[in-house]
Amino acid sequence: MEDAGKPLKSGNLSHKVVDLAVGEAHNLVLTGDGCVYSWGRGMFGRIGSGSEKDVLFPVQLNFGNPNPNGTQDTVKIVGISAGAYHSLALAALTDICYFIDCIFKSNLTCMQATVAPTFVKFMFCTSTYTLDYCMDGQLGTNGEESHDHESDVGDSSLVPRLLKRFDELHPVNSSLGVSEAEAKTSLKICAVKAGGMMSLAIDNRGTLWMWGNCPQQIKEGELALVSSFTPTPVWDFQGRSVVKVACGNEHVVVLVSAGESYNGEDLVCYSWGYNTRGQLGLGDRESRLHPEVVKTFDEESSPYEVACGAYHTALLTRMKKTSDTSDTTCWTFGLGDNGQLGHGTTQSTIFPTPVKELPQNVSLICVDCGLFHTSVVSSGGDVWSWGMEKGLGLCPDASRAGTDSGDALSPRLMSWKPNQPKFPDPVKLACGAAHTVIIAQGGHRMWSWGRGRSGVLGDGKGEDCYTPTLVLWPQMMEDSEEEEVKSNGEQDKAREEETEATTEAEEKLSSALIELKLLQTKLSVMKKYVSILHGSVFGKPFEEQDIPDSLQNSDSLDIGKEWEKMLGTADHRKLIRLEMFYRDMLAGVKDELMRRRIKEIVKECLQSSEV
Repeated sequence: MEDAGKPLKSGNLSHKVVDLAVGEAHNLVLTGDGCVYSWGRGMFGRIGSGSEKDVLFPVQLNFGNPNPNGTQDTVKIVGISAGAYHSLALAALTDICYFIDCIFKSNLTCMQATVAPTFVKFMFCTSTYTLDYCMDGQLGTNGEESHDHESDVGDSSLVPRLLKRFDELHPVNSSLGVSEAEAKTSLKICAVKAGGMMSLAIDNRGTLWMWGNCPQQIKEGELALVSSFTPTPVWDFQGRSVVKVACGNEHVVVLVSAGESYNGEDLVCYSWGYNTRGQLGLGDRESRLHPEVVKTFDEESSPYEVACGAYHTALLTRMKKTSDTSDTTCWTFGLGDNGQLGHGTTQSTIFPTPVKELPQNVSLICVDCGLFHTSVVSSGGDVWSWGMEKGLGLCPDASRAGTDSGDALSPRLMSWKPNQPKFPDPVKLACGAAHTVIIAQGGHRMWSWGRGRSGVLGDGKGEDCYTPTLVLWPQMMEDSEEEEVKSNGEQDKAREEETEATTEAEEKLSSALIELKLLQTKLSVMKKYVSILHGSVFGKPFEEQDIPDSLQNSDSLDIGKEWEKMLGTADHRKLIRLEMFYRDMLAGVKDELMRRRIKEIVKECLQSSEV
C-alpha cells in the first residue's frame, strides 16, 4: 500500500472526492460520480456497510433501490452529512428524487434502525439518506414500521428498506401564498445536515426541516429536547431562505439570507436551543425556544461558514463591501474549558470573539468543530487546530507524556510533512469527536489525525496518530478503472493509448518503490549501526542533532576539527567517559596484537622443530 494517496487525473470522477462528512467516530466521502464510501466505527450500523463491524479504510456503500424484476435503480448521491451516531445522504434517482434514510442502531426504544442505507420517498424531489443511531427519531420512522423485511434482525435491518413516512409531508404556510398542491409537487430537498441526535434538511424554498431530538416547548416557557419522528418545518425566518445550518448537542445555528431569497448577498446568523455555556452567542446564558439574531455580525462582517461542537460554536466571516477574499475572520463562542475557542485561555465566552492568533490576510475556506476542538483551513492549504490535546481532539486517556502534551489554547499549525506544512489544493476539512480529516490535492488525497480506534483514521491500523497520516483511499491504490466501452473508434484508440501510458507509468512507479524500499532497508541498518556505535562512545543513542555542522553544510567532514570542537565543548563527565572508552579500546587493541604475535612465535617454533 505504498502508493496509497497517489494523485490521479482529475477527469476520473470516481477517483475524486468532492465532499466529506465526519461523525463521532465514523466518516463518509462522496465522489464525483455520486458514490459514497464510509469507514470507522460500525456500532449501531452508522457506516451503512451492512453490519456493525468496524471498517479500517473506506468501502463503498450500496444505495441501489431494489426493483420487482430483481435489478436495482442507479442512485447518484449529491450530498452527505454525519451526526454523532447517524449519517445523511442526499440522492437523486434519474428523473425522480428520493429522500433516502439509512439508519443504524440496535436496542432501539422507539425507532427502527438499519445498518444499511434505507430509502424514503420524498415527494418527487431531491432525496436524503440517513445512516443513523436512532432512538430520538432522526431517521423519520418509528417502531411501528419495523420488521417488514426478511433481513430485519431485532431492531436492526441489514439491507436498504423503503420508508414511507415522508410521502405525505409538504410545507403549507399561507403567508407564502403557495397552495398545498403547488407545495407538494414543487418541493425539493437541496441540503442535509446531521447533528448529535437530530437531522436537518433545507428545501429549494429555503425552508429548514428538523426531526429527531429537537428543542421544543413542553410547558409554558420551558424548553426541552423532544423526540420527533416526522420532519417539521421551522417558520421563524419570515420568508427568508435558510442557506446553511449547524448543530451541537443541544443548540442550532443557521445562516439566513437577508432577503426573501439568497442571491449571494450578506447572510444573517440565528441561533436557538440550550445556552448554558453561551453557545448561542447572544450575550447571556438563557436558552431560546425560537431562533434569535446574533447581532455581532450585523454591521461590519457577514458570516459564510458555521460549525458547532458539543457546547461551542465557530463561524467564518468576511468584511462587507469589500472584494478582498483574504479579509476573513474566525469567531468562536461557548464552552472554552479545553481551549476549543482558541482565545489563549480556558474561559467560556457568551459573545462571538475573533480568534486573534490566526494569521492576518489569509482566506479561510472551511471551519469545523469536534466535541472539544476546532480546526480551520485556508485556501492556501494551511490548517490550524486548537482545543483538547494539542488541538487533536484526543481525550485525556490518550494523552502523550512530556512537555508536548496538554490542550492547545491557541491555534496550532498542522503539517503533513516536516518541511511542507501546507496541504496542497484543499477541498474540505471536517472534525469528529476526537479526530480530524482533510481532503486535499483537489480531491485526490485525504489525511487524518487524532484518535484512531475502530479504524476511524482510515489508515488500516486502528491506532491514535498525532500527525497527519494518509487515508487508504481505495481508488488511489487501484489501477485506473476500466471505463465503459464507447462506440467511436477514435475514442477507443485514445483510451487504449492512455491505458498503455498509465501502465508504463505504474510499472516505473512500482520499480521506483521497490528501489526505495531497498534503500530504506539499507538506511535502517546503517542507522542502527551508527546508533550502537554512538551509544558505546557517548553513552546515548545517535540523534539528528548529533550530526556535525560541517557535514550538514557540505559533502566533506574535517574529522580533526570536529574532534577538537567536540573536546572543547564536552563537560568533565563526558571527557572522563571518553577517556575510559578509549583506554578500554586501546587495551583491547594491544591485547589483540599480543595474541597475534604469540601465534606467530608459536608457528615459527613449530616449523623449526619439524625441520
